[in-house]
Amino acid sequence: MWEEFKKFAMRGNVLDMAVGVILGTAFGKIVSSLVEDILMPPIGLLTGNIDFRQLFLSLSSSTTYATLEEARKAGAPTVNYGIFINAVLDFILVALAVFLLIKIVSRWKPEPAPAPPAPETRECPFCLSLIPRKAIRCGHCTSELPPI
Repeated sequence: MWEEFKKFAMRGNVLDMAVGVILGTAFGKIVSSLVEDILMPPIGLLTGNIDFRQLFLSLSSSTTYATLEEARKAGAPTVNYGIFINAVLDFILVALAVFLLIKIVSRWKPEPAPAPPAPETRECPFCLSLIPRKAIRCGHCTSELPPI
């Protein structure tokens, strides 16, 4: 069983996947830092420093709460739409950051070479002579050729 596990763990696919997960985790930290430390501060400034995490709707009609923390301590049911808005903004910003990073990285890759042109000639299957690609009859052995 140990030998089978060793074979499984040392396969190229498993190692590639492990490297991908490790790099993905590190890349996730970079993207999170980009969103939290670079993109969110200007957005916070533009929205008047609104803390979306504190926006909520108390479903308890008898008491009003100044903060979400107070409502939670009191055990009041709340709809935390601010946390949802924050999650949506985070998602949009992370998606934008990943898009921009991929766009930048893709510029580093060389462009693929253009496909080679179709050959001008082909071989006659009967006499093995080179004939024009579109020929329907061989000019050497006069055999009828199958269509291309």
